[in-house]
Amino acid sequence: MLRRRALALLAAGALASPSRAAAPPGPAIAIYKAWGCSCCEGWISHMARAGFRPTVTTVEDLSPMFRRHGVPFELSSCHMGLTGGYVTVGHVPAADVTRLLRERPKAIGLSVPGMPDGSPGMERADGVRDPYATLLILPGGKSRVFARHA
Repeated sequence: MLRRRALALLAAGALASPSRAAAPPGPAIAIYKAWGCSCCEGWISHMARAGFRPTVTTVEDLSPMFRRHGVPFELSSCHMGLTGGYVTVGHVPAADVTRLLRERPKAIGLSVPGMPDGSPGMERADGVRDPYATLLILPGGKSRVFARHA
């Protein structure tokens, strides 16, 4: 009898406690990466940890995709993502992508050219971080600073 009472109390407590709803899935991001590039994996993991839902396609040459999406050569990199109608190129921090999706500027997307040390996917064991900027790619191939990182 005591056992039944204890089980009933446990069940009642479980019913009375607030349930946690599953967090809504984050934005999908289609990622295209160059064959043989290992730094891309670090960036993909960074995006997934931030709640993005990546699907990854490996390609031999990203140049045609950059041209198709209006990304100038000097802002290209070893991988790009497509999310929410925007392009991300290079090691763009997930927080910058989230801000882009929230603010919805008239732009092609974001780029972090040059693979700076300390950017997502380019972390170093010794903790060295290069200062770098995330650039907003504007229609017509121009760009401006979207965010600065130290």
